[in-house]
Amino acid sequence: MQWAILSGIEGNLAAYEAVLQDIRRQRSPVTDLYIIGDVVGLKGNNEAVIERLQSPRSGELEPQVCIGWWEEQCFSLHGLSGLPDAPELMAQYGGDGVKYLWESVSRQSVRWLRSRHFGFHELDCLLIHGSTVSYADELTPETSPLQLCDRLIRADANTLFCGRSGLTFECWVEPQQLRSTVITLEGTQEPQEQGKTPRRVVGVGAVGRTPGKASYVLYHPKTNAITFKTIDTTIETPIETTLDTYDLSDCHPRSTPVL
Repeated sequence: MQWAILSGIEGNLAAYEAVLQDIRRQRSPVTDLYIIGDVVGLKGNNEAVIERLQSPRSGELEPQVCIGWWEEQCFSLHGLSGLPDAPELMAQYGGDGVKYLWESVSRQSVRWLRSRHFGFHELDCLLIHGSTVSYADELTPETSPLQLCDRLIRADANTLFCGRSGLTFECWVEPQQLRSTVITLEGTQEPQEQGKTPRRVVGVGAVGRTPGKASYVLYHPKTNAITFKTIDTTIETPIETTLDTYDLSDCHPRSTPVL
């Protein structure tokens, strides 16, 4: 069993095709394909990418897709979320960005995107664009250990795969003592010991955000091993990368688990 986990296609069909080709070349066959958000964006052909995801070719894996930041902007533009008129999109990309996204993703495609999941809880892993707090929650190696602990506890996961930042990274959290407290309408409940099991947050990179370069992750659930993949999409030659591991110890968060 091997998973391919990717994010951030952002309408770049050529980059997505390069990743699929690299997946097919793996000696250990990929059994599951997860795309954790940002299928659409301001680059390339959004409709072509959505059609490709909807209709995998013979022998290809059916991608399991969840929503990301860009999908939420589509929902906002089409009045399908609590924030009408996409204020986040307007603030970051202005009127031109709003116009392009509105014109490049059809109402039918928006409805299909709206039917996707918020994330996937598989085995002891959570695969999600941001975190259970928000689709816009951007976790990075610079995120505080306290916040990483909080997100892992909320997810009830030993490994949290995320894609919002577009970075590839692996941050281990190894608490010496970890408790969570649930606050309800009846008051503060008894603290719960979360154990000392090491947990980690993994950034899966981005497929189409950076011109000429696509990155994604391979994960072996049986061995818990992660391989970071970087592809030069101009020559389609895969490069395996070894990244620094961040050890974030002695975390003592107080949080409210939501899962």
